[in-house]
Amino acid sequence: MTTILVTGAKGQLGISIANIATNFPNFRLIFKSKSELDISNAKAVEELIECDKIEVIINCAAYTNVDKAEDEPNVANKINHLAVEHLAKISKKHHIKLIHISTDYVFEGTSKIPYKETDITNPQNSYGATKLKGEQAMLRINPSNSILIRTSWVYAEHGANFVKTILRLTKEKETISVVKDQIGSPTYATDLARTILQLIPLLKNEGVQIYHYANTGSCSWFQFAEEIVNISKHNCKVVPIASSEFKTKVQRPPYSLLNTQKIQEIFKVEIPHWKESLRTCIEKI
Repeated sequence: MTTILVTGAKGQLGISIANIATNFPNFRLIFKSKSELDISNAKAVEELIECDKIEVIINCAAYTNVDKAEDEPNVANKINHLAVEHLAKISKKHHIKLIHISTDYVFEGTSKIPYKETDITNPQNSYGATKLKGEQAMLRINPSNSILIRTSWVYAEHGANFVKTILRLTKEKETISVVKDQIGSPTYATDLARTILQLIPLLKNEGVQIYHYANTGSCSWFQFAEEIVNISKHNCKVVPIASSEFKTKVQRPPYSLLNTQKIQEIFKVEIPHWKESLRTCIEKI
């Protein structure tokens, strides 16, 4: 029986892991929300690890409000960078595996082909910058048998996300406008959760390895919204607009599609198409 600590337990990914936990009877999963465990408090984390004899940490905790991070860069940095640094040091000290989730927003978005794990990072906003600092801290400290998974456009049937926002707007409005010139791939949190749990027994790397995980296929936010409306059979019209027409203080990467070939080949992971997973999610909602 492997004892696993899941931080950020009330977030989309944390809840998704909890929902499929019974499919992994060899794991003893301990879930801690931010109110139960402040991951920026290294002493509290270490005490819990020693008390419960934790062997793996899955860090789902993150400051993910991209717009708000521009106004609260220090808060975002505390969670996305400094807390990850603490977790990496503790993981190295106690010889436990650390699985940390990062983002496509560490890239600037000027590529024309999907980003590989080795591509140069250059975040364009505070959220991406703090997530990159967390990555760099983890790679520098380098706890053994640990992985960093970059993902994109995460959604689930629970929590606040793009899918649930669009479903709500379709009931309130006849027409909604959605950005057409930002390309990526939606990621269903349950698919990512299942992959993470499947990978744990297979981790044998010396230090930290980076992998990309997102559902296969690509789309714009407009195409994503259009598919949500089609699946849910609402009559709401989705209108494509340019990013320049959408008022926001945050610069987002126009292209942040992730190349997932590495994780598929090394771990024989089968990744569903985003449309298939979106249908599954909406049916659950």
